[in-house]
Amino acid sequence: MRRRILTGVLFGLAMLAPGLAHADIDVDTKVALDTLWVLVAGFLVFWMNAGFAMLESGLCQAKNAVNILAKNFIVFAASSISFWVVGFGLMFGDGTPFVGLSGFLLGGADNSPAMGDAYAGVFGSLSWTGVPLYAKFFFQLVFAATAATIVSGVVAERIKFGSFVLFSFVLVAFIYPIGGHWIWGGGWLGSMGMLDFAGSTVVHSVGGWAALAGVLLLGPRAGKYRSDGSVRPIPGHNMSSATLGTLILWLGWFGFNPGSTMAADPGAIASIALNTNMAAAAGCLAATVTAWLLLGKPDLSMILNGTLAGLVAITAPCSNVTLGSSVVIGLIAGVLVVYAVLFFDRIRIDDPVGALSVHLVNGVFGTLAVGLFDAGGGGLFFGGGIEKTMTQVIGIAAVGALTFFLSLAVWFLLKVTVGIRVTPDEESEGLDIGEHGIEAYPGFQTHQEMGSAVR
Repeated sequence: MRRRILTGVLFGLAMLAPGLAHADIDVDTKVALDTLWVLVAGFLVFWMNAGFAMLESGLCQAKNAVNILAKNFIVFAASSISFWVVGFGLMFGDGTPFVGLSGFLLGGADNSPAMGDAYAGVFGSLSWTGVPLYAKFFFQLVFAATAATIVSGVVAERIKFGSFVLFSFVLVAFIYPIGGHWIWGGGWLGSMGMLDFAGSTVVHSVGGWAALAGVLLLGPRAGKYRSDGSVRPIPGHNMSSATLGTLILWLGWFGFNPGSTMAADPGAIASIALNTNMAAAAGCLAATVTAWLLLGKPDLSMILNGTLAGLVAITAPCSNVTLGSSVVIGLIAGVLVVYAVLFFDRIRIDDPVGALSVHLVNGVFGTLAVGLFDAGGGGLFFGGGIEKTMTQVIGIAAVGALTFFLSLAVWFLLKVTVGIRVTPDEESEGLDIGEHGIEAYPGFQTHQEMGSAVR
């Protein structure tokens, strides 16, 4: 049975391939192929939620595994509702250069080329792609949820579950869409010429800035830093889970970046996919070597985060750079992430999974890389002037300031009302028991418990 299904799928793809190779296919066929590709890419990005759940839970302590899994699961549900009710309209609805003012609850007509030139709608910033409105919404939704998921790892092991859910809802409903509108929604940064193809800033830096604001108010985990300022390592409990999660994320990125074409364009998809992979590979190798030299060992957590750093850094420039530039971008990202992890520990910002170093630092670098490495549009290293790079810098700073200060205000409001940190007893016992009443590994004695019993 499986063989027959596989044969049917291969036959169908073979029948579609000649149509993709000719520009004169009819509009209905093109829309169908584009829609199929966008949805499959969106499904891959959705699957990244599993990657984040495995990665974050693996890099944290066993006593908090249920809490982290629950956060990564519920964040997509919260994002789905908030983005549908408010966020999508604020981000892509027609409005001002600063915010969308239409299309809430997916109300109002779409205006895609497939509907004809005279067909008026309220989502002009997405009119360049002919896929149906619901496909556009779903693809953008999985991106919005990714930004919220990034926050989860940074605030792990001491955040109140309810406060995290509330913040995620607000982030996806209001903060993420406003910055996104400025770049992707027909806003002022996009009009200036800022480029962020798949979201190094729109998704990754936004998640990073929001997380940084939260962790500054939340403070480090108990016992993370000694009285003399040195770092007390709190190792993750399951590196197998973390490794599997990273591989899932690497796979998901082949939907994240190539899918942002929002069209079944074989040449563009292939080029972007390969650029994405090569940057990830280079980031992995660079982080391995850097950690080996600085720490004396090829630390696996650094290897994993180096791969993710390369993926984040290539997200903005993946459609505009050469294959060689992708490798260089990945190499730089892999070095940056190791130094960034050490830097944040030095200034006592406790990030259990290294998400700030991956998503914030390399989201900024990846956006800047567009201005440096753009091979066809005047990148600084390809004969262009400084203008494109400065436009990217302005965009990085503007969206960063917006996200950080709005997030800081929301986190502060939560702190003074419902509270954002669990009690010391809950933190010591573990959030799985305190917040959820269940354990990830019931009946198993942890390494920490065995050590206590021996003493």
